[in-house]
Amino acid sequence: MTPRTRPFIALPRHRRGAALVIGLVLLTILTLLAAGGIGTAATELVLAGNEQYRRSASMAASAGIEQALAALATVPTVPGAAPTIVSGVLDRGATGVTVDHYDTATRYVGDEQGLPGSSIGRFVGLHYEIDSRGSSARDAHEQQVQGVMVIAVAGGAARVGRVGGGLGEAGE
Repeated sequence: MTPRTRPFIALPRHRRGAALVIGLVLLTILTLLAAGGIGTAATELVLAGNEQYRRSASMAASAGIEQALAALATVPTVPGAAPTIVSGVLDRGATGVTVDHYDTATRYVGDEQGLPGSSIGRFVGLHYEIDSRGSSARDAHEQQVQGVMVIAVAGGAARVGRVGGGLGEAGE
């Protein structure tokens, strides 16, 4: 018995290597898709970082308002006086790098006589405006404006006694 041999079928010259060309085209398309995905991921990472720095700037502006509130007693109560400036730097923790800072300007706006619910002429409301600007890395900035009213004794000379124990410590 003679082994059967397959007849040799000759392919046309233009069809030889077509699988290689198709494989290379598909590989190129996959490479381009992967490169686009990497670019998109890198862009999203930068956007997330920018959002984090914007939030840091917002927190710095809020810290500036808190510091300005603590220094409110140093603001002159003369309308039109120059604003009181408070500046500070926030520490970033273990790195020790200080990239977040704030600048505040506090100004006296005016007073309000005859506050509702109070003895007429006994109290006055002192109005202040705090403008705080926080900044962080990557040129992130945030501005916050806060209005404050302090209830004070009219004339500033009289002292109002406390009724009961109040919120002070015992023995005060």
